[in-house]
Amino acid sequence: MPEIIPNFHPIFVHFTVALVSVSTGLFVVLLLFKGVLPENLQRQLGIVARWNLWIGAAITLVTVAAGFEAYNTVAHDGPSHAAMTEHRNWALAAASLILIAAIWSIVRARAGKKAGGMFITLVLITQLLLLTTAWHGGELVYRYGLGVMSLPQSGGEGHDHSHGAGGGHGDEHGGDRALGHDEPMDFSGMDEGVGGDGHDHDH
Repeated sequence: MPEIIPNFHPIFVHFTVALVSVSTGLFVVLLLFKGVLPENLQRQLGIVARWNLWIGAAITLVTVAAGFEAYNTVAHDGPSHAAMTEHRNWALAAASLILIAAIWSIVRARAGKKAGGMFITLVLITQLLLLTTAWHGGELVYRYGLGVMSLPQSGGEGHDHSHGAGGGHGDEHGGDRALGHDEPMDFSGMDEGVGGDGHDHDH
């Protein structure tokens, strides 16, 4: 396992979101422009849409398995546990619909049928659940810090460099010391290496 991530769930989940989202978009295009697009192009887009859904469904199985492994192993507290449980529940609902949509698509493809209105409705509902699940997953990282090795400390002793010329963040770190002024910079501590005295925020 790479040290930078605690588990493989963050890797596989992006394939699920990307593949299913592309599939949904193509199915919607095929429905909206059914009488406009050339027949050959419709057939090609239909193939791409189906294969994205099928591969996405297969990877979703791995994503869910990795998600359960993360759920049972990642360090967390009470509030983050509740958030993880909510994310898990949305994920199971979304994964179930993804698998149902994929199976339905395979059956229709074997019968030589195109995607109909009911199928597109299912795909759109699935996409909505998937995006909701992804939002809750992002919340686990960016709100609760799950799976994050360290968090930077804004400001603090030694954090006196400017992030822009004048105003904004520069005002918080010395005003006239913003980049672009002629005040000489002190490099006397460079020989001590990164993480020397005064540099107390983690990267």
